[in-house]
Amino acid sequence: MKRIFLLALPFALMTACSNPPTAKDSTTAPAPAPATSAPAASLEVAQLPANHWVLENAVDASGKRIDGLFVRADRPITLDFKDGRLSVSNACNMMGGSYTLQGDALSVGSMMSTNMACKGEVMALDGLVSERLQDKLTVRSLDASALTLVTAKGDVLSFRAEPTAETRYGGEGETVFMEVDAQTKPCSHPLIKDATCLQVREVKYNDQGLEQGKRGAYENFYGNIEGYKHEPGVRNVLRLKRFQVKNPPADGSSLAYVLDMVVGSEMVK
Repeated sequence: MKRIFLLALPFALMTACSNPPTAKDSTTAPAPAPATSAPAASLEVAQLPANHWVLENAVDASGKRIDGLFVRADRPITLDFKDGRLSVSNACNMMGGSYTLQGDALSVGSMMSTNMACKGEVMALDGLVSERLQDKLTVRSLDASALTLVTAKGDVLSFRAEPTAETRYGGEGETVFMEVDAQTKPCSHPLIKDATCLQVREVKYNDQGLEQGKRGAYENFYGNIEGYKHEPGVRNVLRLKRFQVKNPPADGSSLAYVLDMVVGSEMVK
């Protein structure tokens, strides 16, 4: 039997509302009320686990952009909240910790992370993110489209919402493992001339990470794997979430595959 080692993560990664208008005096307009965080009742807390939260802007108390948080322009810092745990992706390492939300006060426990070295400014991302998330945080606003967090030092972190696959497909989905061969091959496609397809086969593991049975022959994969970018010459084993698609288009598949994790890779000559 072959043993596959899933990344040994020590955390479960594997897992501004305005005030109502008041009556105005006919001669004197009232002074504007100071900006405050959203009252707890107005926070749509169910939106936290329903979305990925992608960092769009971050400024310090003086309004200056915190450039160090944006050194990976193509892969912005992203937060996920699920089952009482917060995970952070697209820093140098994957990080996570427990969290609680009481009213508009967000508290994050000690952050744990994988232990990978990165080049240049990316290496500093872990510290910059951890420093701010483990500070005392106030949720200034939270709804289906945006999340704004404010640290005790006055940093303002603004995130946009991207619905999770579970939200988009209306369920948890099924976890499956798939091996993707190093090279694609030509395949027949009714709508695409000179199409090429990924070559895939299912891999099965038990709860201890031991492979069960033998892998079959590679087959053409005609769909897409959301979140996966194939690199020719690299064979990958992927952990995927497979979802049933409600009312698929006539030329579309009734199944959707979303990348959860790359659990193994090897270069193939």
